[in-house]
Amino acid sequence: MKTASRTCRLLTLGCKVNQYETQFVKEMLEANGYREASAQEQADLCVVNTCTVTSEADAKSRQTVRRLAQENPLAAIVVMGCYATRDPESVARLPGVAKVITDKEKILDELRSFGVSRQPCGISRFDGHQRAFVKVQDGCLLHCSYCIIPQVRPTVRSRPVEGIVEEVERLTAGGCQEIVLTGIHLGHYGVDLSRGKPKTQWRRLWHLLEELCRLPGDFRIRLSSLEAAEARDDLVKVMAAHKRICPHLHLCLQSGSDRILGLMKRRYRSAGFLERCRRIRESLPNPALTTDVIIGFPGEEDADFEATLKVVREVGFSKVHIFSYSPRQGTPAASMRQTVPPATVAARRQQLLDLEAELRERFLNNCVRQSFDVLVEGSDPIRPGWARGTSCRHVPVSFPGHVPALIRRRVTVRALQAAEDGLIGEPEPADRLIATQPSLENFGQSNAARFTLPVVG
Repeated sequence: MKTASRTCRLLTLGCKVNQYETQFVKEMLEANGYREASAQEQADLCVVNTCTVTSEADAKSRQTVRRLAQENPLAAIVVMGCYATRDPESVARLPGVAKVITDKEKILDELRSFGVSRQPCGISRFDGHQRAFVKVQDGCLLHCSYCIIPQVRPTVRSRPVEGIVEEVERLTAGGCQEIVLTGIHLGHYGVDLSRGKPKTQWRRLWHLLEELCRLPGDFRIRLSSLEAAEARDDLVKVMAAHKRICPHLHLCLQSGSDRILGLMKRRYRSAGFLERCRRIRESLPNPALTTDVIIGFPGEEDADFEATLKVVREVGFSKVHIFSYSPRQGTPAASMRQTVPPATVAARRQQLLDLEAELRERFLNNCVRQSFDVLVEGSDPIRPGWARGTSCRHVPVSFPGHVPALIRRRVTVRALQAAEDGLIGEPEPADRLIATQPSLENFGQSNAARFTLPVVG
């Protein structure tokens, strides 16, 4: 097989960390003579990055491998990711599988047999997305009773600050205007780097943010999910000091019942969660707080669910991701026998959905007449001639605009009204020309510089 003709196809299941790792492998393959196969051609090498957070994720991973084997009968299939790490023997028996990678730290050695001898120091772009996920940390030690991930990513590793800074510099130089910092346990960034050192030399997430905020260029930073206890005053203080950091925190609640939190082996109780959210609201201007909630955890009674509703209402989340509990074989919770009837789970889900809709409507109405920094991601599917993007507070925003000139750019938009699908607005006067003009191609470099879009809170 000639180097110039080698083709690859990569598919990802699961979280932002997986998506980052797939992009890294893709750029590694490109650096070694591969190119991505078009939709019409066969691939010489297929890479599947799997997820194992639920049994359904395992099944989807297997289905993906089988489909690739059927569509690319001559391809070698490499399987990596959490499912591959958890059950490599089962993965190896799937059709077309040539290699199962269980340790991504050794990925260069694992791919040598496929002609890979060079490894990049990070990624330089993020294909298929208008924002870039940057993995800064791996591993989790919490062992919540329902979660399998600490078993497949047990080693906490934080990337050195210098490497992250260099990667972000490459991404932003290539036009990326939003960087999402992500990890398996993002709030533990730097714990391993600080071990054994005096406190003056510790490095934590807020130190990384300060370094990234010193970089030149026009881009913003968003944090992926955190434990509420890790949204400490040190972190929030840095967020408040730098408008580059989006005033949005995703804080995982899971339950508002202290009894259920104990069964889940979560490290906080509802009073501490509420206090942390109160302090965040005192420090940040109208922050967006979003969360995850599991309903139907074994033993969850009506009083437990009512406690969850109470906490959700008191915090005033702008978005709630609702998950119905499903047992994960290999976790302590899977052996708990006090299951909640499906009809009860469905009824509780609807109650929480109704509450979320109420809170979201309230949050959106509070956003009207405010200006937002919006990253344009594409056309509005229900409003012809309109652009649509995500605001700094993680709210979808639609406004009249010529999408080809706006895609991947940030526009300051004033919200005029709330809608079921987000906010409706119009560009601020300074950005109206760029929002409506067909193209910037006829502008000289000096004129184009005048339209650098501002970062607003």
